[in-house]
Amino acid sequence: MRCLPIGAAISPLDASPASLPVPPLIRRNITLFSLCQTFTGAGFQFAYGFGPLMVVQLTGSAALAGLSVALIGFSRFLIAYPVGKITDTWGRRPGIMLGLVLAAIGSFITGYSMQLQSAWVLVLGLLVFSAGMNATQQMRVAATDMFLPHRRAEALGYVAMGSLFGLILSPLIVGLSERLAKDWGMDPLGLPWLMVPALILPGMVLVTMVRPDPKEIGMNLAHYYPGYVPPPRKPGPAVSFTWGDMLSRPGIRFALIVNASGQGNMTIVMVLTSLVLNAQGYSLTEIAVSHMFHTIGMFAFTIPLGRLADRIGNVRLMIPGVVIALFGAVLVAFTTGYWLVTLGTFLVGIGWAAGNVAATAEIADAFETHERGRAIGVNETVAGGVNVVAALITGPLMVAGGLPATGIGAVLFALPPLLMVMVAPRLIRVASR
Repeated sequence: MRCLPIGAAISPLDASPASLPVPPLIRRNITLFSLCQTFTGAGFQFAYGFGPLMVVQLTGSAALAGLSVALIGFSRFLIAYPVGKITDTWGRRPGIMLGLVLAAIGSFITGYSMQLQSAWVLVLGLLVFSAGMNATQQMRVAATDMFLPHRRAEALGYVAMGSLFGLILSPLIVGLSERLAKDWGMDPLGLPWLMVPALILPGMVLVTMVRPDPKEIGMNLAHYYPGYVPPPRKPGPAVSFTWGDMLSRPGIRFALIVNASGQGNMTIVMVLTSLVLNAQGYSLTEIAVSHMFHTIGMFAFTIPLGRLADRIGNVRLMIPGVVIALFGAVLVAFTTGYWLVTLGTFLVGIGWAAGNVAATAEIADAFETHERGRAIGVNETVAGGVNVVAALITGPLMVAGGLPATGIGAVLFALPPLLMVMVAPRLIRVASR
């Protein structure tokens, strides 16, 4: 299926949905969301990159190294569906703004926990910060609201691209913090967190500039895309959204499993990357750079991956994404040296991006605007639960069996979607395009 550039013009004779250009208002809104991700995404890198080191420093236990990432997953598990319900009821912007406020408060608590040398304050800070950042994932729902069905995976790529630009800020903040921490008598792991609210504030301003609310756009696409004729609604009375209905659809079940598997695989790898590089004597800045490459893998290719998913079908992109992530996990866990480990974490990022973009688009396509926030909230809730399990077993696996055991754990998380395809090859044909 042909996808024109985001602002391309068409002739009156070329009025198929695939040829309709993205209106200026939609381009403006998606740009604002992408810029918001640029400012707010830097702090999330600290949670994954430095969280395990902070936990080990405050508790003295390597077995608890995955606790910080588990807290991120736990908050995601708790908040994803309720925030989806909020945005389905009152619009996308209120839920996103709530998330940004919580993230600003949580980042300050997290940074201050290192000054207090309190593990309990760290737990509180990470829970609040992660709840906020996970709530802001409704920006992805907002993106799918504003684009026509055949370009929804691409729309997710535009929002994710903001995180790519934001990752440039992360090593800069860490490098500055390492220099200032000695002069100010502060913990170098805590100081970067205290700078995060200054980045979140511009993000709040950008969200207030998004008008009208993306939910309103999604419910009236024909008004914003002249010439677009929405598909007819299914006959019969409207049915309330339920988890059971969502899980009863084979294609949606597969999308949930792909996204959850990718999250579990990536969770273990992100904890491993920090610990492995720290054990080999690399600095905090070098660890941040390695995680920067991981984030490049996660976000740099989201637009072409989204366009590819829109063209060939979401399921056909999910499967190679799982394979790439699996190979990357093997490199991180079973090789040594800075650049091999960094290559592995980079590949895990690419694999996760392919699976996540395609799975999210598959779910967004299957549900109406007024229920899409909850549907994607279910996806995030399932992934959050897997995140918790993967993070909590990483430390004990490392203590009991070392890096090989944790590597095997990462590989096992990636296998379920591949086994499903082997048992039921027809899943490849589930894609609706």
